[in-house]
Amino acid sequence: MLHSLLVTLHILLCVVIVGLVLIQRGKGADAGAGFGAGASGTVFGARGSATFFSKATAVVATVFFVTSLALTYVASRPAEAPQSVIDRLPVESVPVPAPAPAPGLGGDEVPGIGAPPPAAPAE
Repeated sequence: MLHSLLVTLHILLCVVIVGLVLIQRGKGADAGAGFGAGASGTVFGARGSATFFSKATAVVATVFFVTSLALTYVASRPAEAPQSVIDRLPVESVPVPAPAPAPGLGGDEVPGIGAPPPAAPAE
């Protein structure tokens, strides 16, 4: 149950991170970047204030990292024995019925080799 919940949350966070990264504008996506003015910033780039999307990406990436660690922890635990109602029932021995005698013979008669087959009862 916990493993399924964590995997579902992890996949949802993956999709959200991809969506947030695709929505954000690149550093050199200004109007003048197409005409060679993209290098007008400093060597390491001008870092403005963080936008909502960059903050949201950082938060979602942190939660994604935590779910990765949680999945690792859950997967490393030893598996528990199955807890089924059937597994808790006591095992009882069931008597095996004896085979039915052949038709036309008594319970203790055994036909011999080469003996004629028993006659069919008259109806």
